Amino acid sequence: MTPVPPPGGRDDEAAARLSSMQRNPALEALLAELNAVLAPANARLDVDVAERLPKVFVVGAMRSGTTLYMQWLASTGLVAYPTNLLSRFHGAPWIGARIQQLLTDPAYRFRDEMLGFEAPVDFRSDNGKTTGALAPNEFWYFWRRLLPGLAEQYQPSDVLRRTSDLGALREQVDGLANIFGRPFAMKALILDQNLDLLAEAFAKPVFAWVRRDPVFNIQSVLAARARQYGTMDRWYSFRIKEFPRLRDLDPLHAVAGQVYAMNTHVERALAAMPEHHQLLVDYESFCAAPGAAYDALVARLRAHGAAADAPAYAGVEAFACANEWTLDRYSRREAEAAYATMRDELGDCA
Repeated sequence: MTPVPPPGGRDDEAAARLSSMQRNPALEALLAELNAVLAPANARLDVDVAERLPKVFVVGAMRSGTTLYMQWLASTGLVAYPTNLLSRFHGAPWIGARIQQLLTDPAYRFRDEMLGFEAPVDFRSDNGKTTGALAPNEFWYFWRRLLPGLAEQYQPSDVLRRTSDLGALREQVDGLANIFGRPFAMKALILDQNLDLLAEAFAKPVFAWVRRDPVFNIQSVLAARARQYGTMDRWYSFRIKEFPRLRDLDPLHAVAGQVYAMNTHVERALAAMPEHHQLLVDYESFCAAPGAAYDALVARLRAHGAAADAPAYAGVEAFACANEWTLDRYSRREAEAAYATMRDELGDCA
């Protein structure tokens, strides 16, 4: 395993991105200004924050198919979710939800003044980034605002309990669900290693674990590194608990360990939860038969008192499965060997 230079902090990683992946500084400044002004008003909105509806937390390794699954969830109409529009109001999400309703909900339409926001959600993305006002957004700014301890690195759950506003997290997500009147679904990969916190905070969680063949998951992460930074040698995604052990490894073994560790933590957390809080989504099976995934989700939502009138599935019949080896730098056999090595080295990731 040939070591690579260790990366710096999140700012360093952001600066290392290719120009096409850089944030827009003008947009960042404007959003910071608006959210600072709107946050006090958000708290004054009269919003029902009782936990009436289930929450679907999509978890698993990065590049396992979680974005496709979120886009599909959005297309079913079963759930509300953080949109690209709503994400602009990460510090005032209830105001953002009301503005989204004002601009896009047919109940507030007046002579088609606001046409143009309602483009259907498609199934394309670029390193998790979707296109369109109503396409799903990863909502990381929202998570990091309420969980500041995760801004730079992994923190144990007992630390996050002391440093995070879990009450505000619960209230704001419950409020969003009640504003939209549907179960609320969102990516929660940032808490893959702290799912016990979400299980404590919410009474009606459904953890949808998107799991992909690890060898092709590894390939997808390596390709994402190259797209984001122009090299496979930089860390990609969250700094997990195992980051200090993985950061100096060659890219193949670092990513193999990253994928293995994230899935192992999710698997262990879900094993301790009741069955009606768990939903396993095998990427390959999901691509072949989304209708079966729909039925499984409906069953879980009904177990929590929702989706009683869900219609029969009428969505996409199948997705193209992206499990084809295309990397030149490493072979599929090398990836398989690296995964086996890291599985042995990391064990149960205790």
